[in-house]
Amino acid sequence: MNVQDLFGLSGKRALITGSSKGIGYALARGLAGAGAEIVINGRDAAKLKQAADQLEQEGAVVSTAVFDVTDAAGVKAGVEQIEKDIGQIDILINNAGMQHRTPLEDFPDEAWDMLMQTNLYSVFNVSKAVAQHMISRKGGSIINICSVQTALARPGIAPYVASKGAVANLTKGMCTDWAKHGLHVNGLAPGYFETELNEALVADREFSAWLSNRTPAGRWGRVDELVGAAVFLSSDSASFVNGHILYVDGGITACL
Repeated sequence: MNVQDLFGLSGKRALITGSSKGIGYALARGLAGAGAEIVINGRDAAKLKQAADQLEQEGAVVSTAVFDVTDAAGVKAGVEQIEKDIGQIDILINNAGMQHRTPLEDFPDEAWDMLMQTNLYSVFNVSKAVAQHMISRKGGSIINICSVQTALARPGIAPYVASKGAVANLTKGMCTDWAKHGLHVNGLAPGYFETELNEALVADREFSAWLSNRTPAGRWGRVDELVGAAVFLSSDSASFVNGHILYVDGGITACL
């Protein structure tokens, strides 16, 4: 088979959650560049339209799907509408997520609940709704966005660490249940990237200096550096890659 065909996404449609900005937007843009049709998702219709307009200006074929990934009933209805009105979902990237930084002993109960709903429950909600269609078609790719905190911890973000560790193990469970139906389910774990979620850390000179010294690559990551890994995991070239967590982190998990 031609190598370009192995990595190409022409004829496939990808749903990316939380994709009006940041990593989700970068991945939507990257998959579109590889030939996929894109469905971007979020709760804010105006932000989605702005993102879709930008993608269309660059030549992407893009649709929007407004639903809250923490609402299981809303997710099911949203996925059904995509399948009916736009077309089948061949690729799902579960990207929606949030952060809340507070020492664990002071962490608010409501913040714990919201973080788990957004980072973990949403992955279950959307994957289940999409996988029911993929299973009937005997194929599909699911990528769950994990984190360097899937493997490592830092002070003040213990619940986030717990949520991303759970996403990684849920990914393995999805593989275990769904690979026999032709699905491949993997995790993509970014290290420290310059995004809206990390604005406070990027602006913190002391932290940025620590990160540069701690990371073998010596710098923050750029969101476009996640695209190659996402295209690989979405494509036929990864057809026998299943239940794997791919770290894109500049080497930070490789050293002390």
